[in-house]
Amino acid sequence: MDDDAMPVVVVAGGGSTRFGSDKLAADLGGHTVLDRLLDDLPPAWPVVVVGPRREVRRSGVRWTREEPPGGGPLAAAAAGMALVEGPVVGVVAGDMPFAGPVLAQLRSVLLSSGTDAAVAVDDDGHANPLLAVYRTAAVRRLLPGPVTGGRAKRLLELEHERVPVPGRRSRDVDTPEDLERLRRRR
Repeated sequence: MDDDAMPVVVVAGGGSTRFGSDKLAADLGGHTVLDRLLDDLPPAWPVVVVGPRREVRRSGVRWTREEPPGGGPLAAAAAGMALVEGPVVGVVAGDMPFAGPVLAQLRSVLLSSGTDAAVAVDDDGHANPLLAVYRTAAVRRLLPGPVTGGRAKRLLELEHERVPVPGRRSRDVDTPEDLERLRRRR
């Protein structure tokens, strides 16, 4: 693997219940929400998407599912981690269409720190374990095998740097209103 390559686990198995339909397939400026995210990841970065297989523009994407399917974001992160190699790994929610460039920023912070993670903090001061870069070995110690249920916030048990990420880069799409706000900000 290239020294600059960082594997990325994309958590994409949610039910989109608040959105009312598949939010990752929703149109955002002529692209799906998921394609918008994947397009912004550097081409050299290997990508594992954890969720139902779907058509995407990016080539080389590996697909897997958490056990059981629908087992939640922590289970998805653990399933994706089982397929990645390298000292650090990015983890991002598939419904964060503008988060791709943030992972490079977080990677730089992590590599210059002695912590186990660099975690994005949104405008409201909330740390997001699904927009973060982790030391792979630390996550594997915390989650040594498959995880059923559990909250993604468990990843915040790792020693981490909090990195402010203002604006749309830290926003996700949970509702049609969220999508409309992101469309207006384009």
